[in-house]
Amino acid sequence: MNGMVIPSFADAVRARRVLAPHLPPTPTWSYPALDAVAGTRVHVKHENTQPTGAFKVRGGLYLLSTLPAGTPLVTYSTGNHAQSIAYAARAYGAPCRVVMPAGANPAKVRAVAALGAEVTLDGADMAGAQRIAERLASGTGAYLVSPGDEPALVAGVATLYLELFEAVPDLEAVYVPVGSGTGAAAAGLVASVLAPGCRVIGVQSSAAPSAHDSWRSGTPVHRPSRTTVEGLATGRPYRLPQAILKAHLSAFTLVEDAAIADARRLLASHAHTLAEGAGAAGLAAVLAENEQKASVAVVCTGGNASPAELADLVSSER
Repeated sequence: MNGMVIPSFADAVRARRVLAPHLPPTPTWSYPALDAVAGTRVHVKHENTQPTGAFKVRGGLYLLSTLPAGTPLVTYSTGNHAQSIAYAARAYGAPCRVVMPAGANPAKVRAVAALGAEVTLDGADMAGAQRIAERLASGTGAYLVSPGDEPALVAGVATLYLELFEAVPDLEAVYVPVGSGTGAAAAGLVASVLAPGCRVIGVQSSAAPSAHDSWRSGTPVHRPSRTTVEGLATGRPYRLPQAILKAHLSAFTLVEDAAIADARRLLASHAHTLAEGAGAAGLAAVLAENEQKASVAVVCTGGNASPAELADLVSSER
């Protein structure tokens, strides 16, 4: 595809061997109380139990394993990708600088800094942070890590779907939040081999629909990002995930931020699960559907809830 490297199922298997000493498999559980509300058996893949609180750590660790030792890194992120690269850089002894938008979640900024990365807060949004990161990498010769257009990230993330489809081989559908799109792309790659009958459904906020609109139109579409869901707050598609999504995604749905907030509260009250907004997007899509299925999975991609999200959980219980 015009020189673009597309990761394969074999890359995912290789990544699992690399990650085994670093990360144990995460649990996949279902909850009768949640099933009763959803009207279907819902298997929750708990990536919120990762050491960084989110699934992206898988990709970061695998990427670092493929680079020469000590390679300096520069990346840009609203939070979970930043923590992934910072965590992996510390594990592999590599210098790391992360550019985060000026208004980034303070808790995620602290977490990235605590992992030893140098944090630069600049740019009004992800696009602004990206431009600054590109200048820094160009000026220093550091390796610029794209949050989406990096084959090793997709291969690393794909290990979670090896675990999921081996644990629950008869799924009818898996619902995957889409920010950069690496997670849904990875799900498609693995499902095509291990679970070809399972539908992979991408989920994005209707307030930040660039990946959704790009997938539907078949061409890159930039859209304003007005969502309050940090992990879904991207205004442009990424070329590599879009290529994989085009080949393997069964459907792509949009949900409102309010529906995602409702799903976060439901995960907390009915599944004992703290989810950030993106981590609840899959469940929001399940709840919005009229079609009933026997068995589906949602990926709780992260539990790094913002202060506002935590306050919302507390206030909703009063």
